[in-house]
Amino acid sequence: MTESARSGPLRLVCFELRGQELALPIEDVRETLPIQPITRVVLTPPALAGVFSLRGDIVPVIDLAILLGLQRTEVGDDSRIVVVQHATGTAGIVVDRLRDLRTLDPALEGQALESPPAHLGAEVAQLLAGVVATPTGTVRVLDANAVVTAEPLRDLARPPTTASGDERPA
Repeated sequence: MTESARSGPLRLVCFELRGQELALPIEDVRETLPIQPITRVVLTPPALAGVFSLRGDIVPVIDLAILLGLQRTEVGDDSRIVVVQHATGTAGIVVDRLRDLRTLDPALEGQALESPPAHLGAEVAQLLAGVVATPTGTVRVLDANAVVTAEPLRDLARPPTTASGDERPA
């Protein structure tokens, strides 16, 4: 997240995972979708739920629960895919259900984004841009780029390379 995004109001797409409220900055969210048919891909990390077709493009889907050290997400009627745009492309994130859009104004008392708590494990803390206390509870704000490039998914986030014998002129 850029410093300018932190100095002004922060608009968040909020969702629920295992009863906890999490969010992504709205500028990182391309769209939200009902669960699509997800095809599991063999020999991929457990955090990769699979892939789905988004208007003809094959998009990887991340099981955020696995990245956070929880059991695999059980898809239900309220489950959604939050599609994020990042430096190397597009990815989907499976969530239990959408909540609402929130706007945090750091100029107002109690709405500033705080650093992740020190007691969190490094693997989880690196996925967070910060946390904020709200009247309905603590909202954990994810860093979309950190999620899609997390260690278990790092090889998948790299741009594809061509094999030396497969190169073709453009």
